[in-house]
Amino acid sequence: MGIPERQNDEGGSVMREDTIRHVVVFLVIGAIAGWLASWIVGGSGLLGYLLSGVLGAFVGGYLLTALKISLPIKNTWLSQIGTATIGAIIVVIIAKLIIS
Repeated sequence: MGIPERQNDEGGSVMREDTIRHVVVFLVIGAIAGWLASWIVGGSGLLGYLLSGVLGAFVGGYLLTALKISLPIKNTWLSQIGTATIGAIIVVIIAKLIIS
């Protein structure tokens, strides 16, 4: 038995709207992180930014959690962008090492 979905005023599902919003925010954070990483280690293209940023979000989140490092940033959004950027830098450097 699943979790019952709440209905919004228009009759749509609140859970679906929240999920879509979370995916869009995740992709935007990934694109920003990939763009910032490209400034530091090189790279270009929206698809490259998005790919390196999204993979970087996972890598950065895993590494910082495993190493028990917490970024000293109070703003949640900026902290997530910083974590994803750190991971994106690592992803881009590893990709460049593999390609060359």
